[in-house]
Amino acid sequence: MKLTCTEIKFMSLIWDNEPISSGKLVTLCAEKFGWKKSTTYTFLKRLQERGVVTNIDATVTALVKREAIQRIESKDVMETSFEGSLPKFVTAFLSDKKLSKKEIDELKELLDNYKE
Repeated sequence: MKLTCTEIKFMSLIWDNEPISSGKLVTLCAEKFGWKKSTTYTFLKRLQERGVVTNIDATVTALVKREAIQRIESKDVMETSFEGSLPKFVTAFLSDKKLSKKEIDELKELLDNYKE
């Protein structure tokens, strides 16, 4: 399942506030994006039809977890921009950043958990 950048931003409002009333979602979208009520409901309906969210009794909840979308998006970026190479992806991500010892230790631990 692929979401557009705007859909991900919209979903972030839902993930951060769920369960959320559709009225509150309209208010948040107006504040964050400058959307009209109709735009919010159009996005909501589209994502509902795709099985991403549910809107029952004016209460919106996500059916797809943020982590699942992040996995799909990061895999897609890695495949299209880095020839499927995780080391190339990580190198590009870290190319202009210095890591603290704590961050390095956390990454080492994470990598150790994924060893074959």
